[in-house]
Amino acid sequence: MNPINIKEKFGKFSKQWHPHQIATVDDMQVILAKIQGEFVWHKHDEEDELFYVQKGTLEMHFRDKVEIVKEGEIIVVPKGVEHCPKSVGDEEVHLLLFEKLATKHTGEVVHERTQTQYPKI
Repeated sequence: MNPINIKEKFGKFSKQWHPHQIATVDDMQVILAKIQGEFVWHKHDEEDELFYVQKGTLEMHFRDKVEIVKEGEIIVVPKGVEHCPKSVGDEEVHLLLFEKLATKHTGEVVHERTQTQYPKI
C-alpha cells in the first residue's frame, strides 16, 4: 500500500516490447511497456485491454481503421478485436496497460517478440 511513481518505474528498464508488471488489482495487472515501430497483429479472445499513453503518440491499428492515441489519452481494445500497436515514426512510446493476469502478450500468435513472463518492478 505504497505510492508507485510511474516515471521512476519507466526509468528501471529500456527494452522495448517487453512489458513489466508494476501492480496487481484483484485478477488484473498494471503493466508498463516501451514501444517503437510496429508490433504484431493479434487479438485476445477473452480479455479487454486498456492502453494509456504516458509519453508519445500511439497508432492503434485495427483491420478497418487506425486510431491515434495521444499522450494522456486511453484506448480500450475489446476482447476478440484484432489490433496492432505502432509508434509514430521513430518515436518511443511509453504505455501503461491494464489487463487480466491471464492475458497472453500476443494472444494465440507466437512471434519473436512474444513474452511469456513479465518482470515485476
